[in-house]
Amino acid sequence: MTPEEARRDHWRMLRFMMLNALIGSAIGAATAAAVILFDLGGIGTRIAMAANPVVPVLLLVVPFAALFGGAATASAILLMPYEKKYKD
Repeated sequence: MTPEEARRDHWRMLRFMMLNALIGSAIGAATAAAVILFDLGGIGTRIAMAANPVVPVLLLVVPFAALFGGAATASAILLMPYEKKYKD
């Protein structure tokens, strides 16, 4: 593999991981939004009655997005087909 092919392959791999991280983060944010909207455990009501609802929403959405994004990226890394791709 030439250095240029390796560079293109690395950029392709980084785009693949970024796409999976973004999709996972979006799923995590949607899950947190569902928790709030469906008022699971009364959290939606508590957020609605809060003096500053931005902080509790961020405290719920950011960890969900980070966790789901990390899990999606990790599963993408584990499922990369490099063994088949570079088998001699």
